[in-house]
Amino acid sequence: MSNEKIPVVPKHYLLSFIITTCCFSLWGFANDFTNPLVKVFEQVFIIGTSEASWLQFAFYTGYFCMAIPAALFIRKYSYKAAIILGLTLYAGGALITIPASLTATFWVFCLASYVITYGLAFLETACNPYILAMGPPETATQRLNLAQAFNPIGSLTGMAVATFILAPSLQVGEFRAELGSNNPEYTQYLVSDASNLPDGATLEGDTVTLKDGETVGFYTDGVPVFEDEMPGVLGGAVPDALKVLRANSPEKFDELQQADLGFVRTPYMVIAGVVIAFLITFTVAKLPLFKREEKDAPFFQVTAHLLSKANFREGVLAQGFYVGAQIMCWTFIIHYGMEQVGLDLATAQQWNIAAMIIFLCSRFICTFLLRFFSPGKLLFIFAIGGFAFTVGAIYLQGTTGLFCLVMISACMSLMFPTIYGIALKDLKEEEAKLGSAYLIMSIVGGAVLTKLQGGLIDGYGVRTSFWLPACCFVLIALFAFRTYTIHEAKSKTA
Repeated sequence: MSNEKIPVVPKHYLLSFIITTCCFSLWGFANDFTNPLVKVFEQVFIIGTSEASWLQFAFYTGYFCMAIPAALFIRKYSYKAAIILGLTLYAGGALITIPASLTATFWVFCLASYVITYGLAFLETACNPYILAMGPPETATQRLNLAQAFNPIGSLTGMAVATFILAPSLQVGEFRAELGSNNPEYTQYLVSDASNLPDGATLEGDTVTLKDGETVGFYTDGVPVFEDEMPGVLGGAVPDALKVLRANSPEKFDELQQADLGFVRTPYMVIAGVVIAFLITFTVAKLPLFKREEKDAPFFQVTAHLLSKANFREGVLAQGFYVGAQIMCWTFIIHYGMEQVGLDLATAQQWNIAAMIIFLCSRFICTFLLRFFSPGKLLFIFAIGGFAFTVGAIYLQGTTGLFCLVMISACMSLMFPTIYGIALKDLKEEEAKLGSAYLIMSIVGGAVLTKLQGGLIDGYGVRTSFWLPACCFVLIALFAFRTYTIHEAKSKTA
């Protein structure tokens, strides 16, 4: 029987499929509202890219820590119960941003992100295999690609909130704009010559050391024309000027910081309310439990069997590299736009929205293409495309390089659900529950690799740092090549 005659979603599962698919949008929002906050917190807390990347590290480490507990919870109870607990943790983490913003403490924001992903780990560990179970195994990968296609809707919502609501409201954005326009009210905080050193500051070469020990740049020959002539200079001048503002006028700086953190807090309060509404919906809805009458095999026995399967082992590794590449490309596209092209935060984030729209459209196209191409072969083609566009972002200048960075999203759209489906192919339900957890654990790649790229940006610049995601696409291509030449070939022979 051909795939065209097998339903992707059987009618008796349609309502359950729709309700569960909504969760894909919920974690999409959390992922892509967090990405631009790295740049926001760099400016609001005056910290480096590597330090600000701890936010992403905390966010994606939560998946690693909670995926296995989530799987054990599902094995003991049900997919539905895990989704309910996940929504509870999601809402609780969002509410932690209240004390984080009121105390202006970056590390409490990291804690909020960590708790949110405790919830997301439960949701993703439950929802992905839950969707796979809602119909024939022959169409499982198509069904998961269809459900995952709604993830970018939440992502676009998160990006839109960051772009059209958060970014234009930030006072630090106004500070940056006025500094770039050489407004004397703001450029007074730049040290342009030895005569305007802040109180207690010392000058040594081109470095000014403030009385609290922090250092800022020394701008000779007056204030540069940032926007027109030196887009990269403005990125370095803003934190320098903010440090002087904090040293000379701490009350004014605290007012700016509290206002901006209040703008960050508001979307979290809204999403907490939305998540609570979904929590109530899942609590009262009648959903299939897929409870097994026989007892699940012991944890270590199932794990050993999973690790004996090459497609699963390689799929977990490939998923880690994919998530790392995705988060790096979507987080640091903002840095690329601001530092290499001279864009402001809102405009740079609009390019990120364009990337997500391309990602969304491409995912629907890929769901269709999977009817004609094997998952491994299509994944290989798209991984090579991702590598090529990443190299373009590294070597091509200005807007052309930024365009290449955006187009990487067209290639990434296929990857997560397809790697997921390849890794879990032909597994029993009890194995899929635990296998799903290991795949969710691999999301920690987004924590480790994003933190590494943040360090590369501080040390070598944003353009060079994109060799890290380029390497990830090479490894994904290798996995895809092995999939369609070895694993899929064996499956056809069997």
